[in-house]
This record gives sequence, structure tokens and C-alpha cells, in this order.
Amino acid sequence: MSILDDLARARKSAGMTQAELAAAGGLSRMTVQRIEAGDIDPRLSTLLEMARALALEPMLVPGELRAEVEAFLRSSGRMLGQPPGAGAPPSVIDDLLQGRSP
Repeated sequence: MSILDDLARARKSAGMTQAELAAAGGLSRMTVQRIEAGDIDPRLSTLLEMARALALEPMLVPGELRAEVEAFLRSSGRMLGQPPGAGAPPSVIDDLLQGRSP
């Protein structure tokens, strides 16, 4: 999976058309279409504009840590490696939902 796949998936998830993403990111619809199709190799600045138009903030993560970071995010911020039901502290998300500062 690539950042291009992630951005296309995020656009579809947000219910945006390529034209809407292009307008929000200051790009042409044809540019967004060609990027998603893999026809062009976009500049990093273009990818950042697309991501920000989707309310995303890209973050560089070492490849060997990607699976762990994704698992952490899916777990709503619980401690990495902490088995469920083992008296793990509440996650940051639990604290925020209950109005407590982490």
C-alpha cells in the first residue's frame, strides 16, 4: 500500500469527488485523477495539499514500525504490547471522552 492508495481511500471515505478534492487542495481535477491512477509521480508538496484538504496530517514513520503504529492507532491509544484485560490503564481516548486531560 502506498500514500497514493491511502489518499484515494481517504477521499472516497470522506465522500469527496476528485473535483472536490482538487478544488479544496488548489489542484486541477485532472492532476488528482492522474495521481490516483499512478500516471504521474507527484511532488511531496502536492501530496501534502491533498492530505490537508482531507483533514489529514501526514507523519513519517520508519517502515519497520508501521505495523506497530497502526495497531496502536487502532487500539485507541492503549499501551503497545499491553494485553487486553490485564489491568491496562485507560487510553488517552478514554480520558478525552470522559472529559479528563491525559
